[in-house]
Amino acid sequence: MARDKKFSWGSALVGAAAASAAALVLSSKPRDPTFHLISIDVTSFKLNFPALDAETILTVHVTNPNAAPIRYSGTVMSIRYAGALLGSAPVEAGSQPPRSCQLLRLPARLSGLQLAHRAKSFAADVGRREMLLDSTVDITGTAKVLWWNHGFKVHVDSHVIIDPVYLDVISQENKSKLELFANS
Repeated sequence: MARDKKFSWGSALVGAAAASAAALVLSSKPRDPTFHLISIDVTSFKLNFPALDAETILTVHVTNPNAAPIRYSGTVMSIRYAGALLGSAPVEAGSQPPRSCQLLRLPARLSGLQLAHRAKSFAADVGRREMLLDSTVDITGTAKVLWWNHGFKVHVDSHVIIDPVYLDVISQENKSKLELFANS
């Protein structure tokens, strides 16, 4: 004889919650974060005989478009001019909430000696009032999805055209590539 089964609201709610969580995880594809250089501010000049180095603050707008909060470790951004390393900016370890943006203020030191070695190119750039700077940075960290931490690495290539007289950002192209790893 068939046995009557009673409907259980508790089981139905648990099943619906599990299905919703699974659908959320499967439907939220990870997206690359965005990075935009907002400004370059010279804070001081340091004598590094025979040239002057420039101490600057780079203000970078970072957006995390993903539904997961992230934590990232410290790293260093390399800044290049005419193929040579012009300077670097340390990026301190930190975190960012989901679907948020924040401003990072990165101290950087730019080598006057490297500019002096490229004096002809630099003089031409000053005359045109356009100077191309390239930068790269690799950021590693974890993104927390439900109860699991997933490792990630973001590689960012930036091509920024600035006015070398006023240090205004004229235009920029930033490309980021996100790589996810198995659970950490």
